[in-house]
Amino acid sequence: MKLRAGLLTSRFWMGAVFLFLYLPIVTLVVLSFNGSPMVTSWGGWSFRWYEALAKDAEIISGFRLSLEIAFLTGCSSVVLGSLAALSLHRFKRFPGRTLFAGMVNSPLVMPEVIIGLSLLLMLVSVQRLFGFPERGFGTIWLGHTLLGMAYATVVVLSRLQEVSPSLEEAAQDLGCRPLQVFFLVTLPLISQAIASAWLLTFTLSLDDVVLSAFLSGPGSTTMPITIFSRARLGLSPSVNTVATITVAVVSVGVIAASVLMARAERRRAQEVAAAYRAG
Repeated sequence: MKLRAGLLTSRFWMGAVFLFLYLPIVTLVVLSFNGSPMVTSWGGWSFRWYEALAKDAEIISGFRLSLEIAFLTGCSSVVLGSLAALSLHRFKRFPGRTLFAGMVNSPLVMPEVIIGLSLLLMLVSVQRLFGFPERGFGTIWLGHTLLGMAYATVVVLSRLQEVSPSLEEAAQDLGCRPLQVFFLVTLPLISQAIASAWLLTFTLSLDDVVLSAFLSGPGSTTMPITIFSRARLGLSPSVNTVATITVAVVSVGVIAASVLMARAERRRAQEVAAAYRAG
């Protein structure tokens, strides 16, 4: 009886948490089909705001820019984060290791306002000395990569700590060189962590406002900045349509990546089982 009561209580709290997390998103999606120009009043089902969004050049341009920056941020963050994770995992002792680990992890605990302001001051100083870079696409990408690299390092490092060193040692005993060991053994084992890190950094870059606001320049306004500037003047149903499309794109990407990673994991498990049987 106590076990059943505890099970019901846990299910209730789990449902309450999911409701708290996802009810605002569901409400936003429903309101994107609201025919009324007022967000607070329901005017029936309509696609008028999606039609208006198709003609909104500012939103479309910002969304395209955000996607480009997020894609490049995911790639650069994964590469740099994986290298940092490998360095911290492989080399337990080297001069400056503590400082290096602290610098890699500091963006995780430092407020984005401080990161954005410090990057802005640095870029202004560099621009005065050398005449570049101009604030825009490149500077936003730089700031997002700085933040995303920290998250990618944590994700990849946690996976590396679970990989058995005996697998790499066995590959070396069989004659593989260090580079071959990495591409044939280590990289496939951490591929799921790399994919997860890419999705995480892509999402963080796509909806970042603070860093983008500090590092953007004329003609480089991302979608979150556009939405934020419009929201300060009053909520518009067109903002709900943008948010709905973003949620749909991210959801499809996450689901597709999850399915692909699950298939790869099953295939790898089958190959390992077949190798054990053959041995």
